[in-house]
Amino acid sequence: MKTHETERLGGWVRRFLIEHLVVERNLSRNTQRSYRDTFRLLIPFATEVHKTTVERLAVAEVSAELVRRFLRHVEEDHRCGVRTRNQRLAAIHAFATFVGERCPEWIPWCGDVRAVPFKRYDRPGLCYLDKPEMDALLAAPDRSTALGRRDHRVLLFLYNTGARASEAAAVT
Repeated sequence: MKTHETERLGGWVRRFLIEHLVVERNLSRNTQRSYRDTFRLLIPFATEVHKTTVERLAVAEVSAELVRRFLRHVEEDHRCGVRTRNQRLAAIHAFATFVGERCPEWIPWCGDVRAVPFKRYDRPGLCYLDKPEMDALLAAPDRSTALGRRDHRVLLFLYNTGARASEAAAVT
């Protein structure tokens, strides 16, 4: 039985990772790598479950049930937390949407895969420093040295702007 090209998973994954994430969406390099890593885990898992090769793996074989099994595998065997599991699922949901939007015959499959729910988890409360704690932090750098003055200025910048450390590091 010859499989039509739109049924093969490999071509869709390539288009999703290269054309969609990079060209169409211009997502950050970290997001691109994260989505790629999801497929680096999912594809070998799917080929093992279906006893097939990567190039023969079909879109339909990545069913909602297989996605659920994969997510359990990620949590139990890779010892990933709920947030990482949900991030993997977000990548799979985005992929299913990508396929469904471009190939109408895959819309039912897309709906089934996107129906796999995210797992709830308790978000840690936002913590902040109160005034005495912030004053103590600002007083910590030794402002008699160049590095101490720099550290004090960086802390003031972060405090006054609310910028993340990564955003402050990118400032020129």
